[in-house]
Amino acid sequence: MLKIENLSFSYEGNKGKPGYEVIRNLELTIGDNEFVCIIGPSGCGKSTLLKMLAGFEKPSEGKIIYNGQEIKSVGYERAMVFQEDAVFPWLRVRDNVEYGLKVRGVPAETRKEHVNKFIETVGLKGFENAWPKELSGGMKKRVDLARVLANNPETILMDEPFGALDAMTKEMMQEELVKIWEGSKKTIVFVTHDIEEALFLADKIVVLQHIKNGGEAEVIEVPFERPRTVKIKENPEFQKVRRRTVELLKKYEREEE
Repeated sequence: MLKIENLSFSYEGNKGKPGYEVIRNLELTIGDNEFVCIIGPSGCGKSTLLKMLAGFEKPSEGKIIYNGQEIKSVGYERAMVFQEDAVFPWLRVRDNVEYGLKVRGVPAETRKEHVNKFIETVGLKGFENAWPKELSGGMKKRVDLARVLANNPETILMDEPFGALDAMTKEMMQEELVKIWEGSKKTIVFVTHDIEEALFLADKIVVLQHIKNGGEAEVIEVPFERPRTVKIKENPEFQKVRRRTVELLKKYEREEE
């Protein structure tokens, strides 16, 4: 579904400051219906890569092929969930979830059907008429996810969406996301700094190097069968893989010094 070919990206300088390169010659393939997590040291281009997959940024060199076509702009088939809450404070939950469908001109009856379905899918049934200020952080993130799902994208791009949540809410959202993914079989590309989160969620983990070390990517195949619950984090094999991943990241950090 997604093929990244010889991809490089540099930010241009401004106001007298020099530009800088964050991704160089990246090659990566993400299969249909895969759940892929991207981790790596700060500044290695994780969020930048996600923005290029979404079409918000254009590569400096190389290209990204999506279903046989080069990505050159945004498209509703690729939806983004940001770390910050993206709910509109002036709209109730139902209207927030409906927003994208309304912009696309989807008929009212179809919108209603989709909104009801995905509000229930993310566990917000009964809160359809609530204002965002009445919701917890985890509930706002559910609104974000419901709005994305209602638009029925083929691929969901998530940039540390649970990073600001408390530990208990975070684990709850991780389990909910896995259930939703297993039911919908979307392709998900998920950026995180949390290694345990990546191991719990993903089919494979892409570890990006900092550009100082060549910017290459190492792929870790996650060996755990599905379905999974958060109890797997207590499994000795899970912790063994986590330690190997931590050592890999530490190696990159040492090489940067």
